[in-house]
Amino acid sequence: MSMKSQKDFFSGLLFMAVGVAFAWGATNYSVGTAARMGPGYFPLVLGILLAVLGAVITFKALVVETEDGEKMGPWAWKPLFFIIAANLVFGLLLGGLPSLHIPAMGLIAAIYALTFIASLAGEEFKLKEVVILATVLACLSYVAFILLLKLQFAVWPTFITG
Repeated sequence: MSMKSQKDFFSGLLFMAVGVAFAWGATNYSVGTAARMGPGYFPLVLGILLAVLGAVITFKALVVETEDGEKMGPWAWKPLFFIIAANLVFGLLLGGLPSLHIPAMGLIAAIYALTFIASLAGEEFKLKEVVILATVLACLSYVAFILLLKLQFAVWPTFITG
């Protein structure tokens, strides 16, 4: 069986992998029954549905003819690198890394870093726009997560607030 659409084939494989991972992770929780659902029921069902959707997309990619085979273009390494790096830096700054004695820098610094690093993934970088976006995101995140939802994590660096 030959691949008719590379894009659909690899998308389907990705969906299946994520679905199986979620379903497998959900087995660590009590699943319960359909009448009395446990905390693992919903992620298990979503994981299974995502894996089935991925299987359908992969099957379609192997069976249904498409124009020019819908080949995948070259990987966009720059955006991939900067988006992943932005998320890693965000997590590191938000929570710190106590095992390496790296303190938490807080929500505000983490959002500014996330915004600046992620903006490097685009074609053009405009400092003024990035600063405005980071400020708006930081303010809205503070209002949403700290004031309204009352989540407990550092807003400012721990060496400042103690």
